[in-house]
Amino acid sequence: MISGATDRPLIFLDVDGPLIPLSSRPAGRRTFRDEELGGYGNPLLHRLDPDEGQRLLALNCELVWATTWTADANEVISTLLGLPELPVVEWPDTAEDPPYGLHWKTEPITEWAAVRPFIWLDDELTEADRQWVASHHGSRALLHRVDPHTGLTKADYSLIRRWLAE
Repeated sequence: MISGATDRPLIFLDVDGPLIPLSSRPAGRRTFRDEELGGYGNPLLHRLDPDEGQRLLALNCELVWATTWTADANEVISTLLGLPELPVVEWPDTAEDPPYGLHWKTEPITEWAAVRPFIWLDDELTEADRQWVASHHGSRALLHRVDPHTGLTKADYSLIRRWLAE
């Protein structure tokens, strides 16, 4: 779970979709060049925005990987984005479908957060997840669906900053 918990809100980060968009980045937006990727094998890593790490750190929240990349997110994504090593949500090893039609990450993330406020950035969130968290989590939570074709945008960051200021 959480070691050294603070009062800062948590931000749970998915990788594929929010940080690595399904579509190429629009012209004029920075991406990684092949020589900057250090030989990592994933051909989609060039779609990462090299400035994303600084934008995430500027939110002054505790960042947590909530991705199927698990510990590889620290080895690859944190390294490329200039992020420190982040905690990683460990997913339960179960073949059961989640109850209530929820995303399979919803209950583990809510449990990991305990009573701390959190933001969850993912491209697969639904209203069922929002309703379940609202009724099962003892603090504020923003479950924000990021468009998987564009990844995180200025509008997403504006929404996050407004929520944090409330």
